[in-house]
Amino acid sequence: MEVDQSGPDEPRGLRLIFRALYHRNYRLFFGGQGTSLIGTWMQQIAMSWLVYHLTHSAFLLGVVGFSSQICSFFFSPFAGVLSDRWNRHHILVITQSLSMMQAFILAFLTLTGVITVHHIILLSIFLGLVNAFDMPTRQAFVVEMVERREDLGNAIALNSFLFNGARLVGPSIAGILISILGEGMCFLLNGISFFAVIIALLAMKMRPDEGKHERTQLLKGLKEGFTYAYGFVPIRSILFFLGWISLVGTANTTLMPIFARDILHGGPQTFGFLMAAIGVGAIIAAIYLASRKSVLGLGKMIAVASTIFGIGIIGFSHSDILWLSLFLLLLTGFGMMVHMASSNTVLQTIVDDDKRGRVMSLYAMSFMGAGPFGSLIGGSLASRIGAPGTLIIAGGSCILGSFLFTKKLPLIREKVRPIYIPKGILSEETEEKASSER
Repeated sequence: MEVDQSGPDEPRGLRLIFRALYHRNYRLFFGGQGTSLIGTWMQQIAMSWLVYHLTHSAFLLGVVGFSSQICSFFFSPFAGVLSDRWNRHHILVITQSLSMMQAFILAFLTLTGVITVHHIILLSIFLGLVNAFDMPTRQAFVVEMVERREDLGNAIALNSFLFNGARLVGPSIAGILISILGEGMCFLLNGISFFAVIIALLAMKMRPDEGKHERTQLLKGLKEGFTYAYGFVPIRSILFFLGWISLVGTANTTLMPIFARDILHGGPQTFGFLMAAIGVGAIIAAIYLASRKSVLGLGKMIAVASTIFGIGIIGFSHSDILWLSLFLLLLTGFGMMVHMASSNTVLQTIVDDDKRGRVMSLYAMSFMGAGPFGSLIGGSLASRIGAPGTLIIAGGSCILGSFLFTKKLPLIREKVRPIYIPKGILSEETEEKASSER
């Protein structure tokens, strides 16, 4: 793998924030994935708006959200085992190609006027199955693209920046396109956008030995992954907390079309602006995390960020003013991104390399797998007590989870220190000082 050298000087400013881009393969991935993610967000916005336009049902919004993510819950652990056994680079080429095919089918059905909510649910299930293999593999693949391990946290933060930069641009474009050309054009452009990431993946120069992993039996490897992850307090605590926030916080985005249309009395442009506001907050969070030189202190940030997320949700549920809603969603985007990216970074720095794919599959199961249940619960609850009341419960649950996680932090720090010292993340002098202060 080729790595551009930045010189002996310590990087500062923009060089510090974007230092992972000095790695050629990561730079290719960053460009290709950035283009593709804009299309992905356009499709997500268009799909939600199309479902609500066809059905006017909060419950069916939840059903579609459930169907698009439920496969991550059941299949991500198996995908993690395969990610540790197979060539991750090849897996990503296949998953991105299948996602492109799904987008083109969705575009064809919509542009020809035969699309129904049943088609959307079936295609969402298919895409969810693909993503169950794509997401954990993509997370574990970051290590193979970034040769310098000290740049790993920066690369993860830049991934978040990429994802949410697309969240800012994609929904805004989608809102305009839906009002002018309809949802089908968003699906078509998403399909075309996948060419960028596929070409980038094929252009990478991978080391010959990458992707050659120990061949263990599938069920045995699955058991080893669960035993390792849930037998270690820091990994278990982070995964459970991430799953809880995903479960209770998903209603925020699932019910967004209702707030855009019925509470703020807007159209698809308003929906796009609301989703873009979340992206702005997440971009700010990603830049903040990318500027950090160390992973130390991220445990506390995980708890603080989820509190910010919960407060933002509760505030948004009470707002019927557009500018105030946009500001509150910016807070939720910031809180959710700091929580998710910090959790990812801590997990990637403490996990054993031979179990990285399996742990990241459990990360995907916690983050993506709990989401469909949250969508289903949120849609069902909103049909009974209304969308604002549902978000009040969701925000309060996030704050409760933060409180419980904070009580676990001292034990998490104690377990992580023996891992960080050999890696040079934490010095023995700092550890001795911390021990004397306890």
